[in-house]
Amino acid sequence: MSKFNYIYSDPSSFSSDSSSTPYGTYDTDAAFQADIITTTKWVAKRLGHPVMQLEFNSGSIYATFEESISEYSLHINNYNIKNWLWDQYGADTKTNVTGAMGTGSIEPGRGHLGSAFFLSKQYGEAVNVGGDVSLKSGSISLVGGQQEYDLQTFADNNEGGQRLEIQRVFNTGPAAITRFYDPFAGSFDQRNMLDEMGFGNVSPSVSFIMRPIHHDISRAQAIETNDKIRKSAYSFELVNNKLKIFPIPDSNDVGDKVWFQYYVRGALTQTSSSLTTGKVSDPSNVPYKFITYSEINASGRQWIKKFTLALAKELLGIIRSKYASMPLPNGEVQMDGEALKAEGREEKQQLLDELKEFLDSVSLTERARAESEQAESQQQVLNKAPLSIYIG
Repeated sequence: MSKFNYIYSDPSSFSSDSSSTPYGTYDTDAAFQADIITTTKWVAKRLGHPVMQLEFNSGSIYATFEESISEYSLHINNYNIKNWLWDQYGADTKTNVTGAMGTGSIEPGRGHLGSAFFLSKQYGEAVNVGGDVSLKSGSISLVGGQQEYDLQTFADNNEGGQRLEIQRVFNTGPAAITRFYDPFAGSFDQRNMLDEMGFGNVSPSVSFIMRPIHHDISRAQAIETNDKIRKSAYSFELVNNKLKIFPIPDSNDVGDKVWFQYYVRGALTQTSSSLTTGKVSDPSNVPYKFITYSEINASGRQWIKKFTLALAKELLGIIRSKYASMPLPNGEVQMDGEALKAEGREEKQQLLDELKEFLDSVSLTERARAESEQAESQQQVLNKAPLSIYIG
């Protein structure tokens, strides 16, 4: 058939090397090669061939068939994006997926807990349980009689003078458990149990009475409260990175170290997020390909065939509407271009609405709603079931 012959004739074969479709997206798919011939013949017959003359060739129907598959692929991919976008946030984009262009159904990388999982790193930094910035540790040496220490001096010597954000200071007294057991206690019924209970490091193995756990908790609270109110308990005050420690170090404390954890402020403020660099950030870069035609099921292929017919009607209507009538020797013939065009567009919209409605009905939101209603219905049935009577 000449490419300039716009009068339709039945196609006998389809060659993937002939560039018969505008984009050639699905031309190498064996199922596509078979269906494009049968669909073209079916569309032509539905439009009146061979009784009626069709003012386009089979290549025009090829184009509408390819467009119908791409339209179906668009809505399927949009359905997946709507359901899974936030689970794929931060996954590799199409620029990082091997062979992403062309055909072939594809899913983005393995899902994760969503964007909150990544954004929570900043919360992790705030509470010292993780994040993108390293939590560092340092120490100062105590000087007898000196209560205040400038931690910026430590920063000048170790962090190039950068500002520190102190997160935690380790200046606590000995654990209350160390004062639970008196090494000079008398004898009781239970003997040599300290090592077995893990207390051997705080008191020698002496006899003691095994008491309820709430007794130990109350006693520890009493010891700590006593130290805080009646004595200068171990504590600290931090203002503008000047650390004031309590109690005031004496000669016995000289050379001892007080440790602290900190972030370098520059590392916190200058760290840029790389979550979307070459990653999925919005629907425009989710790495979905055109759908693989051979993987489309029967219902999907039927929708594609109907949409092909609607597009072909619209195209034929556009062609015929250029000539309102055709002159004949004894009169003229009125063309049905406008009617065909309107009918094709109406069928297109109806098919699109049906597809969108169906996809919305099987979305994750609808599934959750259906499961909720099912659970409530089952509960109502169970509530009406007679309870068994147990006789012991």
